[in-house]
Amino acid sequence: MPDCIRGRFGALSCGTPIDVYTLSNAHGMSVRVLNYGGIVQSLRVPDRSGRAADVVLGFDDMASYEERSPYFGAIIGRYANRIACGRFTLDGVTYELPTNNGPNHLHGGHGGFHRVIWQVAPFLRTDRVGLTLTYTSKDGEQGYPGTLGAQVVYTLTDANELAIDYEATTDRATPVNFTHHSYFNLAGHDAGNVLAHDLTIDADAYTPTDATLIPTGAITPVAGTPFDFRHATRVGARIGAPDEQLANAGGYDHNWVLRGDHSLSRAARLAEPKSGRVMHVYTTEPGLQFYSGNFLDGSLRGKGDHAYQHRAGLCLETQHFPDSPNHPEFPAVVLRPGEVYRSRTVYAFDVT
Repeated sequence: MPDCIRGRFGALSCGTPIDVYTLSNAHGMSVRVLNYGGIVQSLRVPDRSGRAADVVLGFDDMASYEERSPYFGAIIGRYANRIACGRFTLDGVTYELPTNNGPNHLHGGHGGFHRVIWQVAPFLRTDRVGLTLTYTSKDGEQGYPGTLGAQVVYTLTDANELAIDYEATTDRATPVNFTHHSYFNLAGHDAGNVLAHDLTIDADAYTPTDATLIPTGAITPVAGTPFDFRHATRVGARIGAPDEQLANAGGYDHNWVLRGDHSLSRAARLAEPKSGRVMHVYTTEPGLQFYSGNFLDGSLRGKGDHAYQHRAGLCLETQHFPDSPNHPEFPAVVLRPGEVYRSRTVYAFDVT
């Protein structure tokens, strides 16, 4: 039977206690989730021999999440990824957002969903266990219009799936784009870099960026470029190729235009040859941001006091496209009163 255990993880600098919930299934998989940021602090997955390892980067202490985390394991909102110059116009009104990534707004700003305390309600079913997280984002929070009611549901199934369901409503028109920001290393969070992982992305095109990683508006075929992951390819195979897009980002930090039809479709497959662990990513979203851990440099000491070196983990962030509020040609991201934002992503694990 699946199970859920609640415990205390630590406290914020202001003294507010932070809870941790441990979900486990019947097949040796478990996930630990904080009510701070909805952070997946640990994700233990069996290898081909049945030995479980923690396959996401993170910290053992609350202070590190509060002071120095590069979004490890967090819920991202209101708007995942970048908005150019922290500015967009909606219904004739221009809104100014905080800039926290060079000239741009990134992942909802300094006070985005990754830094708030979520209300948590556990649930238990015969073949699954989960958490319902809720948060009310007030009108004007981080510059966004409207009061947004957000709900995120984590579900761990006995089929070794971690499903994430997002839902939101608003009382004023506002852009909405949630994602999940775990850094994965299927060999184990402390096992070195991810360059030998095999990655497949179900996309024929991607959105190139300028030097500040804002999309140019073009949708470019991946054929003949280092961005072609239509067939399983080592993450490190072309990451050092002489390509302007790779140079801008220091590796991969780009949005792929998925083939899916907005029903739950496969977006990516990640495999680690030595352990045999495989992760399939399914989503209703039109885009996938593949980030290859370019800014990890060994200065962060993570779980077990392990130093996370360059490319120690990678992110596969299901999403709408970056800077969509400023690109009407991209899939729409505006949520209006009376509408319900819904999105679903499933990380499904098996072995080879």
